[in-house]
Amino acid sequence: MLTDMSTSRPGTPDTASAASVRRTHDDAPDTTALFTRLAHLQEGPERDAVRDELVTAWLPMAHRIAGRFRDRGESVEDLRQVAALGLVKAVDRFDPSRGAFESYAVPTITGEVKRHFRDRMWALRVPRRVQELRNRVRVARRELTQNPGTPEPTAADIAAHTGLTEEEVAAGMEALESFSTLSLDAELSSDDDGYSLADTLGAADTSFDVVVDREAAKEGLRRLPERERAILYMRFFEDMTQSRIADQLGISQMHVSRLISRSCARVRDEVLGQRPGGRTPM
Repeated sequence: MLTDMSTSRPGTPDTASAASVRRTHDDAPDTTALFTRLAHLQEGPERDAVRDELVTAWLPMAHRIAGRFRDRGESVEDLRQVAALGLVKAVDRFDPSRGAFESYAVPTITGEVKRHFRDRMWALRVPRRVQELRNRVRVARRELTQNPGTPEPTAADIAAHTGLTEEEVAAGMEALESFSTLSLDAELSSDDDGYSLADTLGAADTSFDVVVDREAAKEGLRRLPERERAILYMRFFEDMTQSRIADQLGISQMHVSRLISRSCARVRDEVLGQRPGGRTPM
């Protein structure tokens, strides 16, 4: 509720001194006496009670400031809590001798809410410097397109307008898209064969590990005795059982098992560079 100043009669001196507080809103109570009292109180229950009374009195103003930031992706209740925190800081830091509380509290509370958006509302966390570049790029784009029919400015246009380099402008423009994210389940196609964003993402191919292992073991396999190479080939490439290999070679299944274990251990040790005692297993 704006103060109606038209009630002053012509020729009548203005009785309000320069230090008096003009209440510009109906949520700006006259708490000058309370702040003066708070400034002279020591820590204790009485001071806490006065402080709580001040916070309660000015809370509607904090809620009004929080309302300015509605519809930006944060609930009004959360914004009110952040604004209330800013109000508490303003009450604690205010010096009554420096002027009106409202003049100090409004920027303090507003800054607290803006800080909340800056530090907590990014879906993708980016460094503060990049956040500042984002703000400069956003403001420059708005200024360069304020006239109807103005084409979208290029990175070079924004760089010339802001004094930034084109690389800095590019970083700021990327940050413009970092405030919100797209779900991996988001549909990218509306037809019957629709697919989601997750369907377009690659995955690690385990076949690469197999190729690396085979190349690493190749030299060790070549150095094995011919009979042991044959046993490994029959077991792992022809998928023969140990008993069948034993029948084909005319040896016991237990001996086949020992040869397979010894051959695999030898190849593995050579691949890992671990040859105990420098001796080659036979």
